[in-house]
Amino acid sequence: MEKQNCWEFKNCGREPGGAKASELGACIAATYTSANGLNEGNNGGRICWAIAGTLCGGKVQGTFPQKHISCLTCDFFKNVNEEEKMDFLLLLPGQEHRFHE
Repeated sequence: MEKQNCWEFKNCGREPGGAKASELGACIAATYTSANGLNEGNNGGRICWAIAGTLCGGKVQGTFPQKHISCLTCDFFKNVNEEEKMDFLLLLPGQEHRFHE
């Protein structure tokens, strides 16, 4: 089975060309090309919790430190963690230092 991106798993329609993208706009997770391939996803689709400004639950989310509690309990987050096992990426490359300053 092919691994799903967040917009596929959540069926939110916020990806470019999705059912709700023209009405509500595309989510940054679906367009964040710098994260392409991380956790084997398209753009930020499998590391959405680490991307500021994602659109989840019908509203814009904040930075990782602001939204990490809700993301860590998210069914999609748990699914990606289980699928990736030892290769699971929690943060975007370069984000690690932000938590040690």
